[in-house]
Amino acid sequence: MSAQYSSRRWQEPAICRILDANLDRAREGLRIIEEWCRFGLNSGSLAQECKQMRQELASWHTQEIRASRDTPQDPGTDLTHPKEEQRSSIEQLLQANLCRVEEALRVLEEYGKLYHPEMGAVFKQMRYRVYTLESNLLTYRRHQLLERSHLYLVTSASEQLFTTVEAALQGGLTLVQYREKTADDTERLSYAQKLCQMCHHYGALFIMNDRVDLALAVDADGVHLGQQDIPIALARQLLGSQRLIGRSTTNPEEMRRAIDEGADYIGVGPIYETPTKEGKAAAGLEYVQYAAKQATIPWFAIGGIDPSNINEVLGAGAQRVAIVRAIMQADQPTLVTQYFLSQLTRQHTLRSIEARVTQSHV
Repeated sequence: MSAQYSSRRWQEPAICRILDANLDRAREGLRIIEEWCRFGLNSGSLAQECKQMRQELASWHTQEIRASRDTPQDPGTDLTHPKEEQRSSIEQLLQANLCRVEEALRVLEEYGKLYHPEMGAVFKQMRYRVYTLESNLLTYRRHQLLERSHLYLVTSASEQLFTTVEAALQGGLTLVQYREKTADDTERLSYAQKLCQMCHHYGALFIMNDRVDLALAVDADGVHLGQQDIPIALARQLLGSQRLIGRSTTNPEEMRRAIDEGADYIGVGPIYETPTKEGKAAAGLEYVQYAAKQATIPWFAIGGIDPSNINEVLGAGAQRVAIVRAIMQADQPTLVTQYFLSQLTRQHTLRSIEARVTQSHV
């Protein structure tokens, strides 16, 4: 540490025991988060931030504090909670450990004031750094998963809604949008909550169609906006920087505007005429070709795409597609999802090979 300890020696060992336990708790939690940043997200910067905070915590974890440890007499070693015994998703694991670190730092901040004149201020600032880490971690994970997602399921009304969505998730789907235009808000909220939990259980992103308020209410990963919905800037102000915002586009002008306004991804279509967008003329494969050359953010071809025409869409330059009826009305949603993913993966592999060959001839 940079400063000397206070000359006042503590006769009450409980203070040191509290500091010892929470220094351990904070360091352990940060290590768990660091491992995911390093191996799960491949983010050197986030892993380094965790490591740096662990090292700072270690510098305060002195022999005097460690010597106070009395594990056999600690009644807290037998305390547990059923939720601590299981983790259903990476999101839940990370959130549990972020909360663990933040709570430990708060304890260190308060009790540290009694032990060392600088300790309270140091751990207060570190707690704010963990809040920032939490925000950056969630944002980074969402954007990374968006980049990796090549198949996007947009739901339609169905008596088998949950069964169909879960079957698609079991097939490898990583991106779902809940779209419901006729139900009342009570039903939408209930369905959105269940779908969001389901998606996060499978490690998938959950997007709410149109409704920023419901996206916030269910802790969705983002919202998808049509051309007649609120401006992207207002949605960003309400949602914050952590969540994703998508925008439907039907022509190059709408595409450019959505990108300029800060959309995280766009829909490109409808490629073919579809009852989902009744009355809208098909944008056609020409728009796909334009997006393949001009779009600077992830984009999904959408509108009437099914197993019979997906290769035509991919041939025009699409690398990501959004599907509605072909999955929602499928007898075997898992198999249909796997078929789409196999075609998208094959196309992505071919494009990667072509790019390497082109680069080798430059």
